[in-house]
Amino acid sequence: MVNQSDTPFRVLVHRHGATLTYTEMLKPARLLSDPDYLAFHRRALELGRYSTGPVVVQVCGNDQDVIVRGAKTVVDLCDGIDLNLGCPQDIAREEHFGAYLLGKKDWPLVQSTISSLSHSLSVPISAKLRLCSPASSTLTLASNLEASGAAFLALHARYPSARRRRQGSADLSVVKTLVDGINIPVISNGNVRTWDDVLYNKDFTGASGIMVGETLLGNPYLFEGTLPDPISVSLEYLELCKRHPGTATLKTVQTHIRHFVEYQR
Repeated sequence: MVNQSDTPFRVLVHRHGATLTYTEMLKPARLLSDPDYLAFHRRALELGRYSTGPVVVQVCGNDQDVIVRGAKTVVDLCDGIDLNLGCPQDIAREEHFGAYLLGKKDWPLVQSTISSLSHSLSVPISAKLRLCSPASSTLTLASNLEASGAAFLALHARYPSARRRRQGSADLSVVKTLVDGINIPVISNGNVRTWDDVLYNKDFTGASGIMVGETLLGNPYLFEGTLPDPISVSLEYLELCKRHPGTATLKTVQTHIRHFVEYQR
């Protein structure tokens, strides 16, 4: 969730039932070359360190050395590093990262990057995937990533599509295939709008956890099984912004408030 997983929001969802959160997708090249970018994200992690539960820093890219060196700039402030292999946006396609590394020709690079991260850093290394093509090959890649040193995997069981990335239901049967086919924890992502969906997803897939993205933006109380008053949750979020100054931009704050309000219209 680019520009939407800021520290105040992570604190908010941890307060209301989430047990693990991810940062927004960080670009390792900018962590290495842009002091302001690095300082902003280090500050965000530092201020949230004792206010949230475990947090995983999500990184992207296609240069193994840059990814590892970039991850090292923030690894002391997080509980894990995640290689994003799920972003379907246009920029990911244009710059060849995220879900556009799921083709078999890029598997050696992806596996080598996971291996290098796991051997270079002291925190668990994970990856978030979308479906490979054909879907049956997703298990093969997952097994390869496990062998390369991944501590756990998350699967958003839809195919990459910049224009229609949420069209149709996620294929939870593929998540179940991964759960049954590899020996590391699998997190299931997709098809969650309510707490009942969380329970169904976990029961059907047998996943170790359930990941929620866009629905949580509208209802950060989802993991409590409740739906807050949009004004109350907006005020709660704004109070957290005051407690963690300089960790969310004005645009980010405005976007969160809009999500809270529009979700219940």
